[in-house]
Amino acid sequence: MNVVQPSKIICVGRNYAAHAKELGNSVPERPMLFFKPPSALIAHGESIVIPAVSQQVEYEAEIALVIGERATRVPAGRAMEVVRGFTCANDVTCRDLQKPDGQWGRAKGFDTFCPAGPAVVEVADWRNLEIIGRVNGEVRQRAPISDMIFAIPTLIEYITHIMTLEPGDLILTGTPEGVGRLVAGDVVEVEIPGVGVLSNPVEEGR
Repeated sequence: MNVVQPSKIICVGRNYAAHAKELGNSVPERPMLFFKPPSALIAHGESIVIPAVSQQVEYEAEIALVIGERATRVPAGRAMEVVRGFTCANDVTCRDLQKPDGQWGRAKGFDTFCPAGPAVVEVADWRNLEIIGRVNGEVRQRAPISDMIFAIPTLIEYITHIMTLEPGDLILTGTPEGVGRLVAGDVVEVEIPGVGVLSNPVEEGR
């Protein structure tokens, strides 16, 4: 069972400079936002399914936060007051569809492309969080939250000045460098020490 039932999933692109560089992209001047559909959500232990139309499905380990109350035009200084807690997330992406499409709705919106969990956890000091991504037990991604270009309070202020956030809404805050391809049989893990470990097997679609 999914740990959240968001009305929307807002994601932040290129929020770690080294990740932008590894994909040959410039660092954005303001937060780059996109959406995943709630139908992409799967829980800890459920399978990521590789769609037949893609030959390059990649993992992106991310720190995610869950909104705890209705939030509109929240200043950065009050931003953490609207956060219910943190969870692990994986922004699964068809990299070979992302650039040709020009927008990312298809590449990031397939069913099973937003694993999240295993729990939503209150954090005493979010500034100490770290994100770790593993494939088959091997660490592929690791970065402190301080490596983010736009910090979480800045993201909440920016997003809530665009749209109202509802309780349960999920924000994925970006991925560090080290993204790579997944194949059937892999097991991908996202860990936030002190929050939990999200683990999902990978299988071929039809």
